[in-house]
Amino acid sequence: MLPHQRRDTLLKEVQASGAVRVVDVADALGVSEMTIRRDLEELDRLGLVRRVHGGATSLGPGASDEPGFAAKATRELAAKQAIAQAARELVRPGMTIAISAGTTTYAFAATVTDVEDLTVVTNSTDTADLLFDALPRSSQVVVTGGVRTRSHALVGPVAISALRSLHVDLVFHGFHGFDPKAGFTCPNLAEVATAQAMIDCGRSLVVLVDHTKAGVVALAGVVPLSRADVVVTDSLLADQDRAALSEHVPDVVVAPVGPR
Repeated sequence: MLPHQRRDTLLKEVQASGAVRVVDVADALGVSEMTIRRDLEELDRLGLVRRVHGGATSLGPGASDEPGFAAKATRELAAKQAIAQAARELVRPGMTIAISAGTTTYAFAATVTDVEDLTVVTNSTDTADLLFDALPRSSQVVVTGGVRTRSHALVGPVAISALRSLHVDLVFHGFHGFDPKAGFTCPNLAEVATAQAMIDCGRSLVVLVDHTKAGVVALAGVVPLSRADVVVTDSLLADQDRAALSEHVPDVVVAPVGPR
């Protein structure tokens, strides 16, 4: 493959998935990681992608860009399913858990539909609809209320007030990106205070993030990496990113995903 063909392939992949990891595309294209880094640097110089640590992201309107729920739901399906199944191992009958809005957390919600005596607090309209019909009669769903965002999250004063009055065992939360300095981030300022209120209502925080979120710094920081008690990610996460998480988080669970 000629350099211009390789860069065109890289650009199409970034535009399709929103982000690429150097280690992933180097393996897929059969070239060295250094070659991919140079290609991404050239694409960044041309203003076609945004170079980030370990890979590149699409430009979009900027760090506040947030695809809709339907668009995000089609990305990294295998990784999301693996993460969801691994996170399911943390749930026991009789627990009260909170589940944030997002496609990875939605995949996780689908795995708990057989848990008896489970109480689920959520600010996701999609998760609420799923669990209302699927949970056993002994379980229940509590919806925070609030104003719905593009990602189908219920946010704002109503949601925050509800969350501040609740106490849950585990909070399962997804994020747009994570970085050792920036922490866990999201692109929507309206969601930050609600996310923080949900995190604060739990005894423990379980973060669900796939490998494409590493090094992605969105507009708003929510909490530092050290705030998480557990991070569940997938085996496509680069070794250096896994090590960076382990420096800040007591328990990093890596769910196996087959090679691409």
